[in-house]
Amino acid sequence: MYLDAREFLDEERDAWRPFEALADLTDEQLTVPVEAAHGWTGRQLMGHLLSGHEVALAVATELAVKETSRAKESADADWDARGGEVVNAEIDAIWVALPMDELRGRFDTLPGELRDHLAVVPESRWLKHSDHHRFFRSETAAHYADHLADLAAILADAGR
Repeated sequence: MYLDAREFLDEERDAWRPFEALADLTDEQLTVPVEAAHGWTGRQLMGHLLSGHEVALAVATELAVKETSRAKESADADWDARGGEVVNAEIDAIWVALPMDELRGRFDTLPGELRDHLAVVPESRWLKHSDHHRFFRSETAAHYADHLADLAAILADAGR
């Protein structure tokens, strides 16, 4: 458990920092499938991580003004009903369809937007609420840790 929001947000920021290297890849490098990253491209990894940010941002926006989040309940129910493979495939299709400039713009701004929103949510509604805390951790730092090897493989394939 964290002592305060700043501690969580600092850890999240530090955990996100390595992924910022994806923004330095060319559009072509971002579209090359990398066998060692489960066949993913850098673009797919960006979209996959940003999809977690989008859900977390929707949840944080709701928790800023009320005790519960319909967005969280809906995302949890969808995941439980359809499973990760189906949900992740749909997420991948959405992000791959975005123009590269839009993907890059969202990659540049969305993580900061999430941090800004979390900074104004009362700690009792997320940091000190075990289910919400677990959710935000799973969509941020814990999720990043799950994909560090993918990031390393994509960067290595691009010669970085």
